[in-house]
Amino acid sequence: MRTLFDPATPVPSPQSRRQVLTVSELNAIARAALESTFPGVWVEGEISNFKRAPSGHLYFTLKDSAAQIGAVLFRSQAAALRFRLEDGLKVQAFGRVSLYEARGTYQIVVDRLEPAGLGALQLAFEQLKTRLQSEGLFDPARKRPLPALPRRIGIVASPGGAALRDILRVLERRFASLDVVIAPSRVQGEGAAGEIVEAIRRLNLAGGIDLLVLARGGGSIEDLWAFNEEIVARAIAASEVPVVSAVGHEVDVTIADLVADLRAPTPSAAAEMIVRSRAEFLETIGALRRRLEGAALLAVTRRRHRLEAAGAARALEMVRGRWREAALRLDERSARLRGSAARHAAEARHALRILAERMTPRRLAERVTARRQRLADLRRMGGTAIATRLLGARSAAARAGARLDALSPLAVLGRGYAICRAVATGAILKDAAAVDPGEAVRVRLHRGGLLCTVTEVVDGGRAEDR
Repeated sequence: MRTLFDPATPVPSPQSRRQVLTVSELNAIARAALESTFPGVWVEGEISNFKRAPSGHLYFTLKDSAAQIGAVLFRSQAAALRFRLEDGLKVQAFGRVSLYEARGTYQIVVDRLEPAGLGALQLAFEQLKTRLQSEGLFDPARKRPLPALPRRIGIVASPGGAALRDILRVLERRFASLDVVIAPSRVQGEGAAGEIVEAIRRLNLAGGIDLLVLARGGGSIEDLWAFNEEIVARAIAASEVPVVSAVGHEVDVTIADLVADLRAPTPSAAAEMIVRSRAEFLETIGALRRRLEGAALLAVTRRRHRLEAAGAARALEMVRGRWREAALRLDERSARLRGSAARHAAEARHALRILAERMTPRRLAERVTARRQRLADLRRMGGTAIATRLLGARSAAARAGARLDALSPLAVLGRGYAICRAVATGAILKDAAAVDPGEAVRVRLHRGGLLCTVTEVVDGGRAEDR
């Protein structure tokens, strides 16, 4: 066939014997010529008119500023693509130039496709990152808090990997009694993403898992690619158990890191972050106990001060009640004494009237004289008795008043004592340790009071020495 297009071959003249080809034959010859001339060629251009057929084949146009060519990527080659094709994407395509005979269209059958500029994996990473971010899978609001002290931790890792050994060593050092469930999985290579998803599913179904860790050591983007797969990202997002991503080194960032509830820079750091040491827990418990004891002591002190204040008020009210009761008894006894004197006088006047009616004038005169004497005696005796009773009542009242004065806190103040209160709280001070230097106190004296500032606090022994 190539001799038909060999420049050295002379072109037949119209007068020579005519060779007539059908359209199918011509297209077949053209296709064979193109495929034999361009069995493999790299072409760079921008994708346009991209379309995915139901069969799985990909059809698009490669173009530059001046020309374009049709392209097809069959299903078997399309399945190996790491990134998504879309209009406007600049790519480099390797394939053979061919002709679609049924339509007579010139095209390139692509065997390999790479993005121009970014590598295929990096482009796939950026495309998936953008898509998942638009769905909200990276949103901080959906990140779940980790338990303060997980009782059971599930780890997805390679059973022979250094990452798993590092995590177990740190957990043993920080909290040896912690329960760890290992879901072995490949973390690199073909099929690793599916195993990781299955391990996450098994740990979620196991029950009792408080925290899940994805662990792998560092490596290239190809080594870590299983953690950039969409199925792994969605399995992490769907997990009912909080997930910690401990993949690679600190500089390595995977899609799993962005979706997980917490990203750890290394597997060892993940173990440090998810489990506090036993000593830290004991220190926290001790601090909480001290705070609780301090709060309880403060509450008891405040209630004691309130009780003391209420007791002082109650004592004063009792003194006032007794004084009022004594005054009422004094008034009652005075009234009874006056009533008794009035009755005696009335009886005496009645008897005098009876005697006056019975006696003659002479005897009356005699009796009057005698009775006058008797009356005088009685009046004198009555006055003495009244005076005596009044004196006794007044003495009893004086004694009652003396007892009231003895019970009154004011009487104690009269003997040179004082009542000292803290200005800040109003509480009566019974212990010098209840105030600090610089605090203000109010001193109640027998007459008046003082507002003072404490310059020094001394205990009982020092006070006696002074």
